[in-house]
Amino acid sequence: MLRFLARRLAAIVPTLFFVTVMIFGLQQLLPGDPAIAMAGEDRDPNVIAYLRGKFHLDEPLPVRYGYWLGGVLRGDLGESVRIQEPVTKLIVEKLPVTVELAALAMAFALAIGIPAGIVSAVYKDTAWDYGANIFALWGLSTPNFWLGILMILLFSVKLGWLPASGYVSPFEDLRANLASMVMPAFVLGNAIAAVLMRHTRSAMLQVLSADYVRTARAKGLDERVVVLRHALRNALIPIVTLGALEFGTLLSGAVLTEQVFSIPGFGKLIVDAVFNRDYSVVQGVVLFTATAYIVLNLLADMAYVLINPRMRA
Repeated sequence: MLRFLARRLAAIVPTLFFVTVMIFGLQQLLPGDPAIAMAGEDRDPNVIAYLRGKFHLDEPLPVRYGYWLGGVLRGDLGESVRIQEPVTKLIVEKLPVTVELAALAMAFALAIGIPAGIVSAVYKDTAWDYGANIFALWGLSTPNFWLGILMILLFSVKLGWLPASGYVSPFEDLRANLASMVMPAFVLGNAIAAVLMRHTRSAMLQVLSADYVRTARAKGLDERVVVLRHALRNALIPIVTLGALEFGTLLSGAVLTEQVFSIPGFGKLIVDAVFNRDYSVVQGVVLFTATAYIVLNLLADMAYVLINPRMRA
C-alpha cells in the first residue's frame, strides 16, 4: 500500500508541472490587456506603464511564468489585478460555498442514482427497470439552467417555500442556508444521479451474472445479502471513479447553476475574472481545481484497495 501510494505521489509532481504550463500558456491566449482594463477610461500611459511593471506584464513570457511558478511553490498564487486582494484569500473565501454545494449535490446524486441503479439491475426488464431508465434519460437530457428556472418558478414564486436566490452562511443561520442551497444542489445532483444510475446498473448486471454470486445464492443466502454485500461491493469500483470525477467537476464551479441561483462560489469567481482579464485569479482557481482533480483520483485509487481486497496484491 505504501509503495503504491509513493508511486502515485511521484507521478503527481510532473503532472502538476505540466498543468501549470498549460494553465499559464493557454491563459495568455485570452484577448485583451489587463493593464489597459485596470487603467480605466482615461488610459493614462504612465498608469499603464506602472501597472505593466507591477504585475510583470512587460516581461517575456518565460520570465512571467517563472515569477508565477515561484510564487505558487511558496504558496502565493498572485494578486487580483481588479480588487487588489491575494488570490489565495479569494479562493479561501469561495471554497466553503463551493464545497458545501458540491457535497449536497453529491449527497442527492448518491441517494438517488445508486439505489435506482441497483433496483434497475435486480429487476431487469420490469416496470422498475424501465422507470429507472426513463429517469436517467430525463436527468441526462435536462439542462441544469432550465431545471433551475422551473424550480424557482414552482417552489419560490408559486409556492413560496424556498428563496429564489442568494446565499446565507451556515454559521449565521443553518436553516436559511439549507433553504438557499437545496434547489441548486438538487439541480446539480439530478444530472449526476442519472449518470450514476446508468453506471451502477451496468456494473451490477455484470456482477450479478458472476459465478460467486450464483454460489452465494446456492448457499441459501438472503437475496438482500447477496445483492448488497457480495454484488454491490464488487460493482463499486467504476462508481467510485465516476463519483470522484464528478465531485471534482462540482468543485471546479457549476457556472450556470451558480449564476441562476446567485451562489457566490468558484463559478461566479472565475466568470468575473475572465471578463475582467484578471489573469491571476483565473490561473489560481484553475490550478486549485486541477490539483483537486488529481487528489480526488488518488483518493479513488486508495478506495479501490479498501473496497476490493483482490487489488491489494
